[in-house]
Amino acid sequence: MLTPPPPLSAPLAPEQALRRTAALLERDMQSSFRIEAFRSALKVVIGLPAGELERRVADDSLRELEGIGKTTAELIGQAVRGELPSYLADLQRKAEPLTASSYTALLRGDLHLHSDWSDGGSPIQEMVMTAMELGHEYAVLTDHSPRLRIANGLSASRLMEQLRMVDAINQLVAPDFRLLKGIEVDILDDGALDQTPAMLGRLDVVVASVHSKLRMDQRQMTRRMVRAVQNPRVNVLGHCTGRLLQGGRGTRPQSTFDAEAVFAACHENGVAVEINSRLERQDPPDELIDMALQMGCLFSIDSDAHAPGQLELKAYGAERAERLGVPPDRIVTTWPVDRVVEWAGGERAE
Repeated sequence: MLTPPPPLSAPLAPEQALRRTAALLERDMQSSFRIEAFRSALKVVIGLPAGELERRVADDSLRELEGIGKTTAELIGQAVRGELPSYLADLQRKAEPLTASSYTALLRGDLHLHSDWSDGGSPIQEMVMTAMELGHEYAVLTDHSPRLRIANGLSASRLMEQLRMVDAINQLVAPDFRLLKGIEVDILDDGALDQTPAMLGRLDVVVASVHSKLRMDQRQMTRRMVRAVQNPRVNVLGHCTGRLLQGGRGTRPQSTFDAEAVFAACHENGVAVEINSRLERQDPPDELIDMALQMGCLFSIDSDAHAPGQLELKAYGAERAERLGVPPDRIVTTWPVDRVVEWAGGERAE
């Protein structure tokens, strides 16, 4: 169940202090440069030989290490001395619960997140560790497909390499957590999917999303999305309108399509409509969530996290689902992992 971790107290390991500091900054969508300072320092600390960190704190030579600056050196030093770092303490004091939704605690997993294999900011291991700290039982790694070059989308060979890494991670975290194999596959102009059927067949969960030509003619966009949803390898329709309401990328109006036709296809094919929890997306809009609800669709409340601290953003999607009256059992991310895998791998008409 999704349970944001309580505030940390002393004593704590420097790695733990750096990781939580970065996560809180990510949750608040702070500057990527500031976040990277703590993530870079974390990599340095993890890579040091035993005893060197304590020695460098004692002789005040931490800043001689590339990747350690004034603020991160102070935080590490305070943690090594058994103190609660003041920078982290200040962030924790300011951190408010994202929402008061009772649905947040019902969420067991996340079907849409990214790592530094595509356009995420952190290694897979960091995403998994944070998900476990939040009480997740499972998550699906959904880095981008090859056509999305701006997001460093994965070719078939890179995806195969990533799947081997997922297997290795699962050997370490089982039975407490399970990382499922997935992809956020681009829906091409004609509704085909941006990955081979053979590769998609190796995955546990497939999220399909439109990332290009978002202003396509309404009839063409409808055909495009319906064809994708009808593909038996698709499980989730990601951020279906493509809108942006705020944020560093500016704003963008929602795509126009026959939502009734698209959601009918979702319902007929057992595809979940994603409730994307990112504040800049809030996608679909309320009226479309209500339409999909009335049509009998399943939903997936996802973070679309591109950094570990953003995994907590699912609380925003949970609040919307509760407010709009979506029954919890219609939300696949409240299901246990075995039920999710069975649903995602279920037979559908070719």
